[in-house]
Amino acid sequence: MDVKQAVKIAKDYVLELFSDEELVNVGLEEVELVQPDDEWVVTIGFSRPWDAPSNTLAAIASGGPRRAFKVVTISNSSHNVLSVKDRILKN
Repeated sequence: MDVKQAVKIAKDYVLELFSDEELVNVGLEEVELVQPDDEWVVTIGFSRPWDAPSNTLAAIASGGPRRAFKVVTISNSSHNVLSVKDRILKN
């Protein structure tokens, strides 16, 4: 599988898994082929409705809604998603 296929699988999986949470601003953040495990590790970022600032001034000050990040691990040989985990950013 190439990098584009891995990203598509990860995005589609996150969108389906969290379909009832009305995700917006879904996008690729990072991607890496990890050896020797032969697994794609893809980070997908998105926002949820409750992540939006409560007023316009807060939105301007914060730069918009917060983002959540999920790390999706995919087997390169079987194309199966192996895990979905939180990606916590360091300050």
